[in-house]
Amino acid sequence: MALTTPDRADHPDAPSSKRALIVSAFFPRGGSAHVIRGLARTLPGHGWETTVVSGSLPGAGDAERFYDGLDVVPADLAEHGLLASYEDRPGAPDRVFAALDDETAERHARAWAGALADAGAASADVLHLNHLTPLHEAAARVAPAVPVVSHLHGTELLMLERIDGGAPSSWTHAGAWAERMRAWAGSAALTVVPTARQLDRARDLLGLPQERLVAVPNGTDLARFAQADAPVDRRAFWRRHLVERPRGWRPGGEEGSVAYADDDLAAIDAGGPVLLYVGRFTEVKRIGLLIRAFAAAQRRTRERPALVLVGGHPGEWEGEHPLEAVERCGARDVFLAGWQDQEELPAFLAAGDAIVLPSVREQFGQVLVEGMACGLPAVAADALGPAEIVRDGETGWLVAPDDGGQLENALVAVVDDVGERRRRGAAAHADVVRRFGRDAAAARIAATYAAAIGGRRAPSGAPAAVSG
Repeated sequence: MALTTPDRADHPDAPSSKRALIVSAFFPRGGSAHVIRGLARTLPGHGWETTVVSGSLPGAGDAERFYDGLDVVPADLAEHGLLASYEDRPGAPDRVFAALDDETAERHARAWAGALADAGAASADVLHLNHLTPLHEAAARVAPAVPVVSHLHGTELLMLERIDGGAPSSWTHAGAWAERMRAWAGSAALTVVPTARQLDRARDLLGLPQERLVAVPNGTDLARFAQADAPVDRRAFWRRHLVERPRGWRPGGEEGSVAYADDDLAAIDAGGPVLLYVGRFTEVKRIGLLIRAFAAAQRRTRERPALVLVGGHPGEWEGEHPLEAVERCGARDVFLAGWQDQEELPAFLAAGDAIVLPSVREQFGQVLVEGMACGLPAVAADALGPAEIVRDGETGWLVAPDDGGQLENALVAVVDDVGERRRRGAAAHADVVRRFGRDAAAARIAATYAAAIGGRRAPSGAPAAVSG
């Protein structure tokens, strides 16, 4: 059973052309989709034509809309009942892979084989497969002669770690999926991870030799985020997005079911600092911890700050919903702005003073780079990707994972020490310009493609030296 895809013309390769098929089994909703879109737009400048094959869902998960302007093949996931995830969220339509039986795994592989065939996978020069999913099995069936570059974004490693540590009883097929994922990684020519700190972790979890792993930090469209330097009328901006056009949502409610009145924006109207969280409402993000730390910080700061939560894919959350955390701790001046298009994000960042991400298992932390590109200092947990992005004391504040007291202290410092906030923000901008440009990431990926085609080991060069 193949996924339905649009009729497509053949893709005859000119002798000098090179073509990469960049594929994701997930509908666009998180950081990996932004990485894919950025690479697909930038790789042509490095000699690679690109086609994106992506899972798709109507509405916010529409792949054609998200990848507008690119050569994209959307695959309707819901139509074939093939929604799946590495995250286990009770009641979510996308079940965790580790709970899917062998027959369902085979249905995924057959369906994606059809989508890859329709996209001309066999005539591509390289298949760039994002995440360890049945796409790898499909690729082996449809295009066995085409080298595969496997790109890990982190969630698959989290699931493997949980399986190795003792999977929940509901993960009835965890062992089979761990075996599949390791086999898929072993069959790839090269495997990409987002930070140098992930190299040893991926090697140990997947049993890969070091020479088949390469670290490529996610690139950022620096020119687009530089537009956030333009002056913004904050009162008008936040009134528009919180009062006039609300998109926040409550459990069981639609977008806009959380809205605010003019009187609710007192902190913003008074010119207090606006702290921004941007992302999904998943458990590892520790949004509840952030809200409680913010409530405690409010009792200590001289200024009256606001905390705006931008994101939360509609209807998707794990554990405690942010509204529940607000009610339980009595926090004031916490606002839900809802899910926003990536194109709108620079304007939101321009209307803020700091970017905060307390996530304890963030594999990279793209939103930190984007906020810092806009001149915002960052507050983040000292773990994994954020620890490699944020320089504590220079471009932001790093706090111990799950340490509410340290997070509270950092928020107090961000709010009340205006001079330090601005100094670290300026340093943050300069640092990401130097290290995290999109063009540098595309150049690194292009070199990885060339190495995969040539059957060579990972491109040489220290990962930190090629990230920007």
